[in-house]
Amino acid sequence: MTDKTTAKTQPVLLSGGNPQIPKGYGDGPVQDYIAAMPGWKSGVGAWLDGLVVRTVPDVQKAVKWNSPLYGMDGQTWFLSLHCMTKYIKVAFFRGAELEPVPPVASKQAHVRYVHIQEGETPDEALFAEWIRQASKLPGEKM
Repeated sequence: MTDKTTAKTQPVLLSGGNPQIPKGYGDGPVQDYIAAMPGWKSGVGAWLDGLVVRTVPDVQKAVKWNSPLYGMDGQTWFLSLHCMTKYIKVAFFRGAELEPVPPVASKQAHVRYVHIQEGETPDEALFAEWIRQASKLPGEKM
């Protein structure tokens, strides 16, 4: 028999273990997403969210399309993350303009990704520099 209270509080995980979180603006929906990230991914999500806030204290946040977004004006976005089956995909929407360019190419010429695998320790200084640079570029309307 299933405990109905527990069933209601468990997040729905979509393909690849990505949490299904209602669209919303502000820190609350982003924290809900991070809390719902499965396993090791939640710790990495919290680390990345904290790094963004420390690097860009006036960052705006939202969840759209089941992904946290980070931007400067609440309408355009410079970074997002998304749970995949074996990694977290961090998207820099103007990543091709960053120095150094993040390692994973996209079908969109200006987008670049970083894939964080379980057990990896991301280079915090490099991530902070990418975040700082990305926050100063024009954001993407989403």
